[in-house]
Amino acid sequence: MEESHIEEGESQNKLLEVAPALISVHPSQESVAVTVGSDLRVFDLIENQPVTLVDESDGSPHKDSVRAISYGASGKLFVSAGDDKLVKIWSAESWRCLNTISSEKRVSAVAISGNDSHVCYADKFGVVWVVELDGISEGHQVLPSKKGAPLLSHYCSIITSLEFSPDGRYILSADRDFKIRVTVFPKEPLQGAHEIQSFCLGHTEFVTCIAFVCNPELAQGYLMSGSGDSTVRLWDITSGSLLDTCEVSTMAGQIESNESEPVQVTVTDICAIPNTCSAAVSIQSFQGILLLSCDLSAHSLSLTKVVKIPGESFIPTSISLSTSTRLLWMVSGASNGSNHPGYSRVRVISCIEAEPSSVLEDEQIPGGTKLLEKLQGKVSIEESVMSAAAEAVRAAMSSLLMKKQYSDEKREFRKRTRNDKKTTN
Repeated sequence: MEESHIEEGESQNKLLEVAPALISVHPSQESVAVTVGSDLRVFDLIENQPVTLVDESDGSPHKDSVRAISYGASGKLFVSAGDDKLVKIWSAESWRCLNTISSEKRVSAVAISGNDSHVCYADKFGVVWVVELDGISEGHQVLPSKKGAPLLSHYCSIITSLEFSPDGRYILSADRDFKIRVTVFPKEPLQGAHEIQSFCLGHTEFVTCIAFVCNPELAQGYLMSGSGDSTVRLWDITSGSLLDTCEVSTMAGQIESNESEPVQVTVTDICAIPNTCSAAVSIQSFQGILLLSCDLSAHSLSLTKVVKIPGESFIPTSISLSTSTRLLWMVSGASNGSNHPGYSRVRVISCIEAEPSSVLEDEQIPGGTKLLEKLQGKVSIEESVMSAAAEAVRAAMSSLLMKKQYSDEKREFRKRTRNDKKTTN
């Protein structure tokens, strides 16, 4: 009876593992990539046409939900990874898959070093792995298969975000257990990273996203982090000191319960605006984005703007900004492969930090309807589909990242039935 109850509960949790749509923009806005479910879609903004991905490893980019995508700082490389336990390194010029790395566990986060020398990825067991690229960005040839080497570990805590510091000295890893680890990136990464610079401790729920805000006056920058505790926090990573905390749901003034009390919402993404001390922030259930500004001298965060998306149920699941423009790209959508089709909705905000900023109409977006048809799956997306997707993401994030509580009896049963305890005949 106990066993069947547990199997039923775990089966229900598995059904809730919805993949939110993700978006990433080339640093020079030469292309835009969107993922929804296992589908990786890329549009070339220079040629104004959809990109055909070339993957000679097994014929298809991904077989299960993509959980992380990223362009390298140089714009030469692009990485995608997810639930199929594959990390794929692409040329962002030819869009040929240069290498496919097999992970032991499902992948939850990726990062590319600033000089394109290493790719790091994190798995669901809390281990960060590193792959040496050996000048892979200098050519377009497919290289022999590589394996990741263990770099560091969070010990059974799901890692939600990876980021290199602007100067490349540190790699930062955020996890489900409320913490951010700042690790010195070693000269010989394949030998492991053994020096911890600091821990940034203060969040009271899972950390979802991290981003650096910096300007010419402060090249190292400060770290901003978002969480399921409704806050964005500002950190000095050298010491791990918490500098300020911004209660985003309260400051937005838009998300309230029927009892007029603030509802705890999740910060879903943070996108730093290059060469400024500002960042765009998306939060669960909010139809728009917030603009937060960091005062370097006062070490404080403040809300400077709220941009609402008019006329439809558009709640961003991911946001991205190129370093060469002031266009903020947003995507909303989700997929679990069955109940929620692989549709996504793309919107763009111009001059995000200026007054006034505006949400572009579809025909004003770079690439126009050709881009939307490629990245959304079709040009027009029904509002009911997007509303269902937004609710699915909310439920899935809570199921995936909030720590589950088990009775003593159930905990002992789970220990006895762990894969590493099972015997093979």
